Amino acid sequence: MIRSIVLHDIPWTHVAAMERWYWRDHSPEIVRRYGPWTARHDSYLPVAAPAAASRFGLFNWRFTEGYWRDIPRSGRAGALAFTLPPVFPRVAVCFTPWQATDDILGGDTEGCARPILRWVMLHKFPAGAEAAAEHWFTGTHLPELARETSAWRVFSYRTVPDAPLPGVWPETRRPPPDHVLTGWHRVTELWFDDFDAWTASFAEAKARLTAPAWAETAIFPFLQAGKNFVSSFLLERPTDEFVRDARGYV
Repeated sequence: MIRSIVLHDIPWTHVAAMERWYWRDHSPEIVRRYGPWTARHDSYLPVAAPAAASRFGLFNWRFTEGYWRDIPRSGRAGALAFTLPPVFPRVAVCFTPWQATDDILGGDTEGCARPILRWVMLHKFPAGAEAAAEHWFTGTHLPELARETSAWRVFSYRTVPDAPLPGVWPETRRPPPDHVLTGWHRVTELWFDDFDAWTASFAEAKARLTAPAWAETAIFPFLQAGKNFVSSFLLERPTDEFVRDARGYV
């Protein structure tokens, strides 16, 4: 069993057309064709973040999770091509286990005890530094996020090797290669009560976090934002649960 994650970023002027396409065409096509393989197909609209968060590679449109019992064979495999979107979003795609690899803080909190503002982050470590980065991440970075920031919930997933998402686009038009970001090593979530709590730690790099030897930047996230580090702010409840709601025509 595996979970797919897709973060989307679009020119915001196209949000109305993209929402129509996602609801009318794309999600029903996925659920109708691949429902036998999927347990859940949930999507979140990110919440607006403070201006200080812009340096953290924010993706502004949908964050979609697919919970797969198995990944169906890629390619056409008896299905039609996906309906083209009005514009191709820039997407960050990865796969994780269903359950977190490392749960550091807050797992004993009751479900309705406090508000949940999720900061979901994807990390891609420099080539050749993966082993050292993983040692720093688990031994130093995650404990510091729990100890030195105002997050009350901290956990992370090691990604699994990229598997192709099922389905194909028409031969005449495909996403530009630079619009699909893959090769991620970690997915991490920090939960806060509100943006004031987030700002207290991250708006001015106030958190005392140790930089690794291979750092691409001097301050957190220590990776090039928008390329090797992307993120979204989400609420606790999906905007849409498409396995439950979609009624695809084809």
